[in-house]
Amino acid sequence: MSSFGQVLKEIGEFGLFQKRLLIASCVPGMLCAFVTFGDIFTGMTFPHHCNTDWILGRGPNLTEEEQKNLTLPVNEDGSFESCKMFTPVDWDLETIKAYGINSTTGCTDGWDYDTLKDGSSTLTEFDLVCDKNVFIRASQSVYMAGFSFGALTFGAISDRFGRRRGVLLALFLQLLFSLAVAFSPNIYVYTVFRFFCGLAVASIVMILTVIGMEWNDPSKAGSCTIALMISYSVGLMVLCGIAYLIPNWRTLQLVLASPFFVVLVLFYCFLPESARWLLTQGRKEEALKLLQRAAQINGRTIPEDNLDKLEITDSPERRNMLDIFRIPYLRKRTLILGCIWFASSLVYYGLSINVGNFGLNIYLTQFTFSVVEIPANLSGLFLIQVLGRRITQAGFEVFAGIACLVILAIPKDLPVVTTTIAVLGKFGATASFSIAFVYSAELYPTVVRQKGVGLNSMCARVAGILAPLIWLLEVFHYAIPMVIYGIIPIIAGALCLLLPETLNVELQDHAELM
Repeated sequence: MSSFGQVLKEIGEFGLFQKRLLIASCVPGMLCAFVTFGDIFTGMTFPHHCNTDWILGRGPNLTEEEQKNLTLPVNEDGSFESCKMFTPVDWDLETIKAYGINSTTGCTDGWDYDTLKDGSSTLTEFDLVCDKNVFIRASQSVYMAGFSFGALTFGAISDRFGRRRGVLLALFLQLLFSLAVAFSPNIYVYTVFRFFCGLAVASIVMILTVIGMEWNDPSKAGSCTIALMISYSVGLMVLCGIAYLIPNWRTLQLVLASPFFVVLVLFYCFLPESARWLLTQGRKEEALKLLQRAAQINGRTIPEDNLDKLEITDSPERRNMLDIFRIPYLRKRTLILGCIWFASSLVYYGLSINVGNFGLNIYLTQFTFSVVEIPANLSGLFLIQVLGRRITQAGFEVFAGIACLVILAIPKDLPVVTTTIAVLGKFGATASFSIAFVYSAELYPTVVRQKGVGLNSMCARVAGILAPLIWLLEVFHYAIPMVIYGIIPIIAGALCLLLPETLNVELQDHAELM
């Protein structure tokens, strides 16, 4: 009998077929960055203050500065209050100028925003300021909840109905709800649509990672996965440029969503199913046709005898989520990997939203944060091929945790040093996050691979929901958040050492009892 790995060597382990598949996968990988971080720009914050046009009825010729001086309280730093105004009075303008107004109230007639020319955001359109700014964080958390739900449900869909169907469904949902977001009439509908965007984007990246891994030799699987992660970082950089050119949030949302239509059509026409998955489902003829096609594209030929001897499951092996916990070695791997994904995500998002101030505008700042991820991914790719998955994963986890703890030892009057260490922490978190995609997929057999990776990805999204909330613990002591961000990845790094190494080990197809 011939194993799938032996046949893969004959058709070409990383030929033109696999390279085309990788390049095609990188396109939606880049677009997914638009979805995840697009709300940084569609929900951009602008300086604002209460609308006080009521006073123009007393003095229509007042300048903007005079209007503010007469109607807005001033903070200790000399700036005007954003959420308070002087209570409107039925006085003439001379009396108001002579005596002033002492009582204050909240903004009764809306807000005025200092926006760019033709600029707008969900914040300005839905008035998500002052007592409504909680909706911004709530929307982000709901998006991450969708991310978590998608990783879990689409893992099961992909293992049951196939990788190709799973990613096509996710792309369709992403296109549908990304376009719908642009037409949201209020923040409540917007938040619901963003939930489904999160559900779809998690599934796209996760399934494409597994497809690439199942079509490649184990020695190339890591490179392909890291390439997908790098395409995501490139997408973040491109996003900054697009957002800079399009200040209107609805137009920006439409531009960011429209490329998914092209990708959906092309993937529907050309994306191959995983031959490895087909074999585990007993669909040998379909798998053989795909293998012959791949060999032809790679300029190879496969003897018919070798294909006839290919190992196949006579009856499809059906495994569900419970099997992951029922089989001892899978249960152990899942629990440890869940800790790793949780820790990587917690530090990544925790530092991303509080990584310091470079003194740049929002576009340059986000571009800088995106650039940091590329060397992190490349270093992870190099080290997993040299040192192996286990040591590299553990090392970057511990590195990120130590960076968070070191920040506590830096005096507050050295913000540049603090920011530098925080960026190093994000470097470690980014690398560990990328390696987790590679390592996890290699540790699960084909019949439950997507379910396992989806379950681990769900752990990461739970961390993404909690990451911004942990900063609220600063009210009890300033060190608590960083202690949490530091300790958890160090623990995860230690647990990682209990996992087996998978460098150059052929992927397991069936979930044997061990």
